Amino acid sequence: MKTNPIYDTLIIGGSFAGLSAAMALGRTLRRVLVIDSGQPCNRQTPHSHNFLTQDGKTPAEIAETAKQQVLAYATVEFREDLVTQARSHELGFEVKTQSGEIFLSKKLLLAFGIKDELPNIPGFADCWGISVIHCPYCHGFEFRGKKTGILAQGDRAYHLATLVSQLTDQLQIITSGPADFSPEQREKLDSTGIGILEKQPSEIIHQNGVLTWVNFSDRTSEPFDAVYADVPFSLPGKLVEQLGCKLANTGRIQVDQFQQTSAPGVYAAGDCVNPLRSVAASVAAGNLAGAMINHFLAVEQF
Repeated sequence: MKTNPIYDTLIIGGSFAGLSAAMALGRTLRRVLVIDSGQPCNRQTPHSHNFLTQDGKTPAEIAETAKQQVLAYATVEFREDLVTQARSHELGFEVKTQSGEIFLSKKLLLAFGIKDELPNIPGFADCWGISVIHCPYCHGFEFRGKKTGILAQGDRAYHLATLVSQLTDQLQIITSGPADFSPEQREKLDSTGIGILEKQPSEIIHQNGVLTWVNFSDRTSEPFDAVYADVPFSLPGKLVEQLGCKLANTGRIQVDQFQQTSAPGVYAAGDCVNPLRSVAASVAAGNLAGAMINHFLAVEQF
């Protein structure tokens, strides 16, 4: 049986946070393995925005450039595979992949993002990341002045309305049932001319992911150019439970200021930690995680 080397750090997830950490570690001559499943959550998004020097490029283009630059460092390796198990080991950590390989590492970085749990509404998944969107900072400028919906309830819908209302005055909140706003929130929404549709969407009508209409269960329809949607998420796989990492009240992995989780030697960065869900934030967090992992390795080995 082939014996794999012991890596200084194994990074689970090779998108923006994972690659950023790998670069920091590669530049300090750490032996690093990045394992990525090849299914980023932003794979449908046509353009990435709000990231200096990369504004308007596709996420795939940015990630491919990043991968090429990271792999220029000889101590960094990349494998396309899926990590299915992870546990503590006397040498640090042991991970197993879907293809049956086993790897050992001194430190572990979780950078696998999140899994969006999309509603079972026909057309929703086809438009996700294109015209059914999640973030006004990532997508809002492109839909400025357009007929826009917010598919959410209560405080989350109200929060999005405060942000999106400065981008368009054609705004309606779709609550999928009776609205759950405080009297003060309802009064403010009414005073700003933001409509509330207490209806359940039944279908998203689109052309190649470009939204045109939203059909409702009462057989009515409304035209929209974009809809912000607050969808639930889950953390992929069982790695968080296997490693014993605590979760924050957001449902994401809890970390300290050094990107360390509650499990010694395990770090986390990117969407699985930060609700902001932006390329720039993930790159920054990955850079910090890589530097901190190198720091603690250096202290242990000095």
